[in-house]
Amino acid sequence: MSSTIAIIGSGAIGAFYGARLLQAGNDVHFLFHSDIDHVRNHGLRVDSVDGDMFFPRVNAYGSADDMPVCDLVIVATKSTQNHLLEKLLRPVCNENTAVVLLQNGLNGERRIHDMGFGGPVLGGLCFVCCNKLGPGHTAHLENGKIILGEYRRDEQPAGQTAVQENIALMFEKAGIPIDRTPDLILARWHKLLWNMPFNGLCALLNATTDKIMANQATRDLAYAIMQETQAGAQALGRELPDSILDAIMTFTDSLAPYKPSMMLDAINKRDMELEGIYGEPIRTAKKLGVEMPRSETLYRELQFLNTTFR
Repeated sequence: MSSTIAIIGSGAIGAFYGARLLQAGNDVHFLFHSDIDHVRNHGLRVDSVDGDMFFPRVNAYGSADDMPVCDLVIVATKSTQNHLLEKLLRPVCNENTAVVLLQNGLNGERRIHDMGFGGPVLGGLCFVCCNKLGPGHTAHLENGKIILGEYRRDEQPAGQTAVQENIALMFEKAGIPIDRTPDLILARWHKLLWNMPFNGLCALLNATTDKIMANQATRDLAYAIMQETQAGAQALGRELPDSILDAIMTFTDSLAPYKPSMMLDAINKRDMELEGIYGEPIRTAKKLGVEMPRSETLYRELQFLNTTFR
């Protein structure tokens, strides 16, 4: 039997994963913003390296209030919209609804859990390259894997759970690779090891990753920010050994010139996801007695840059 799924935030990421789930036979309901009229009139298109998808008719909504209560809600909005989440989620959730948050950064699951809908809350870390080409039109360029874990309010590892497994199997049936993590918080800090240095430095300096890595001063700064992130995770009892930091540096050296999402936001003068990627980790670490001075300086500079977009 297919599941009823709401996609909250049908940009590139939401449209891609939602289209995959729809193609697999699930009853998918998409919340759109500016694309709503186009999708209603012309359908939803995803050009994918794994096979193009086109749906001339989809369940498309311009308001969450018009959507049905669903078995599963996938949140694919940017974290800059998290202040709207309670309003967006309340119409589509009941005490049995599972919510999966597909966002960068830290503490988003805590925010959703504390809204008190009652169902399980999970987090997903996406490793996928998707771009929006136009209204109702997304390009999927490579990858697609999600690291999926269930959230516990005491923020201890949830282990492998039945809810996690059921959702993982649903995604895998739709051709979406899933890695199951027993410790969502560790997985989020692990991803922050890359996001905290490279998203911010690339955005602030208007430089692609290869330029950051080629200059010794910025290369050393990136590594120092990773070490602060490592210390923040350790304060929560999450170990990220030095070998992981070294592997991230090697990986980043191997990348073709790359513009991280925050750099693209800065170029296009859009709000950057500063709170989830910087504010929350810095504040979390500080409460546990760990200072992140280089990360905090970068955060403050990015806050100033963000104000120039308004």
